[in-house]
Amino acid sequence: MQPITRRQFAQSATALTLSAASYTRAADAPNETVRVVVMGTRIRGKFHLSAFPSEPHVEVTHVIEPDSNLVPDALGVAAKHQKAVPTVETDVRKVLEDKSVDVLVVAAPDHWHALATVWACQAGKHVYVEKPVSHNIIEGRRMVQAARKYKRVVQAGMQRRSAGHVDAAREFVQSGKLGKVPFARAWIAGNRSGIGKKANAPVPKGVDYSLWLGPAKESEFNPNHFHYNWHWFWEYGTGEIGNNGIHMLDVARNILNLDSPTRISSSGGIYFYDDDRETPDTHLATFDFPNCSLVWEHRIWAKTGLDGEAFGVSIHGEKGTLVFDSKGWHVKDVKDGLTETSEKGSNGIENAHVRNFLACIKSGKLPNADIEIGHKSTRLCHLGNIAYRTGRTLKFDAETETITGDADANKLLGREYRKGFELPTV
Repeated sequence: MQPITRRQFAQSATALTLSAASYTRAADAPNETVRVVVMGTRIRGKFHLSAFPSEPHVEVTHVIEPDSNLVPDALGVAAKHQKAVPTVETDVRKVLEDKSVDVLVVAAPDHWHALATVWACQAGKHVYVEKPVSHNIIEGRRMVQAARKYKRVVQAGMQRRSAGHVDAAREFVQSGKLGKVPFARAWIAGNRSGIGKKANAPVPKGVDYSLWLGPAKESEFNPNHFHYNWHWFWEYGTGEIGNNGIHMLDVARNILNLDSPTRISSSGGIYFYDDDRETPDTHLATFDFPNCSLVWEHRIWAKTGLDGEAFGVSIHGEKGTLVFDSKGWHVKDVKDGLTETSEKGSNGIENAHVRNFLACIKSGKLPNADIEIGHKSTRLCHLGNIAYRTGRTLKFDAETETITGDADANKLLGREYRKGFELPTV
């Protein structure tokens, strides 16, 4: 499966900024109710079942959940914010046929993100898709193509793109106050428990496992491949770099205005846990850009990361170091006339991100974390994982979104799809 080149995509798209007229239909009128479907009802799904109906003129009309055991809690969350009880379905395709539905929120596991998004765009729905936006690089580009072809607003769940203090940090760095910035680092420490070793088992009562698998290959049910622990298996997830690294890598990419890396290397392994996981518990990935290097680091067994912070980004310039952490951002090690400065974190950024998405449905503007932005940041996660899995330094061609001279690495740019769940060509 070969992705189209960036040049071909540019020729086929009229513009990256879409006119309001491109989006307008009756349900998008300012005083009409926006009808929302939430796909996936665990951690992020519950947030969306709260956030969306909390906004004016928004109603969650359906929830998509292949595990009926989760439905009562999900409906309980929705009931706190709206009177209408959402209709429960297991198959998203059935709901996408409903012309009255305006929005699909994708909070399902990573391996479902691209397929659900492309299907929704084809059905004329706008999409809010959780991070990481895709399971692999080809999927991410296909999602961008679908958003542009079908003229849909697609927002990635990278909520720090709607945070004022991140914008302030970007302005500070882009103004040149740090001088040249040759190096940056992003990290997280998860302090997670191990997942143990578990044998295959019967599918739990109330679970439509075939629909949960979706595009993934047919397999027997294993509790360690199911709720949340799917993150640590390549068939379904993208490891910690995709689970949480996407947030910090996106902050670094945003602040430094980085586009595509030219060289990627990676190291690490499963050094701490003795369990079923496939993805590394300790991981370093280095992304070389034309003017700087960006390093990702995770130790998901550790209580704290650098400087006692569980997560963060440090931007190292010639005049000082800007640190973005749980308190907001601040500059340290100042010199050459630079004055130490700081800004606190923004409250309510997740809700602001939802409001930005809804506003863009009305206006036709690109959202703060448009799918192209989400794809480029998620692309870093995929490249870090591919470098780790192959054990080789990669040279990335951003024009074709392929890896130069490495057939084995290029095989990891996409995946095989189960019959009936193939990713459509756009």
